[in-house]
Amino acid sequence: MFSKTSMQLNQIHPRNPRTIYFTDSIAVAWIRGSFVLEVAAQDPAQGTMFYEMDQRPTEKPTLRQTRACLRCHHSLYTNGVPGVLVRSTPTAADGTAQPWTKNLAMSHRTPFDQRWGGWYVTGRTSGLSHTGNVFATSPTSAVERSPDLETLEDRFDTAAYLTPYSDVVALLVLEHQTHVTNLLTRLGWEARAAAFELQAGGSKPQQPLPGRAPFSIEAAVNEIVDYLLFVDEAPLPGRIQGTSGFAEQFAGRGPFDGRGRSLRQLDLGRRLMRYPCSYMIYSPVFDELPVQPREAIYRRMWQILGGNDRSDKYARLSDSDRLAIVQILRDTKKGLPDDFRP
Repeated sequence: MFSKTSMQLNQIHPRNPRTIYFTDSIAVAWIRGSFVLEVAAQDPAQGTMFYEMDQRPTEKPTLRQTRACLRCHHSLYTNGVPGVLVRSTPTAADGTAQPWTKNLAMSHRTPFDQRWGGWYVTGRTSGLSHTGNVFATSPTSAVERSPDLETLEDRFDTAAYLTPYSDVVALLVLEHQTHVTNLLTRLGWEARAAAFELQAGGSKPQQPLPGRAPFSIEAAVNEIVDYLLFVDEAPLPGRIQGTSGFAEQFAGRGPFDGRGRSLRQLDLGRRLMRYPCSYMIYSPVFDELPVQPREAIYRRMWQILGGNDRSDKYARLSDSDRLAIVQILRDTKKGLPDDFRP
């Protein structure tokens, strides 16, 4: 990413971008010439924890926890919890965020013509309109459609980076998982706080603790289930193809059911995932939710996947989609409720 939207903004420039490497629960950010390496690691109960590591030779490198990142990473953009976010911020030619442009936290629901401002994007996109790779020069000028880039070797010196790519598939995956992680973290926070309030007040309903906004567990569960099942996902206009090998590595991680199917298998033609149920259901942040909200998520999932809820909003989930998801979960997900069993 080349937008100056980091604590180290003075180091970031389109010819010296910030690069992010990630797994399901850890992200590492590096800028060439920076004094520190930044690390964000997901704690299943507390949310994202942030660390720094000095970038100078030392006998014993150490990670140092920091709260400075929370200025941006604990806000409405992260669902009110410490979290990771992927923002779209169209910039000037020097990477400075333009005051007239929108600053969006992206998810798989974000329209593509609003995605990736301030980011480099590599891969083949079938004419997909987005705001990556280009600059916003004035309030009245439209952002030109980004060209497809195979690599970034002609945009800046990539020799110091681990890869000359900023893979479109990796960006799609990162946008999906950051938002669902924040949704799950917030649900866990609120469920634990509600249990504490109930314990403190006996059987009497208590008012929320000072400074804690009203929160509906039921509404949160419904939103999470819709997100896990990719309801309201922005449809892909055509075949998306990365050029870095990310898609193949990601899909190969499994776990796989008895027929060789996995929730990590990608579609990239009509939608992101071949089987529209998030692989983040295997994540520690999901598994370590308090029992009641986790069971509520499973109940709501079964209402939809089992065919009891045929609302119009779930029409894109075909019967074959629903059956495949249930079968894959039966083989691969520990602790699945009896409702999902044959």
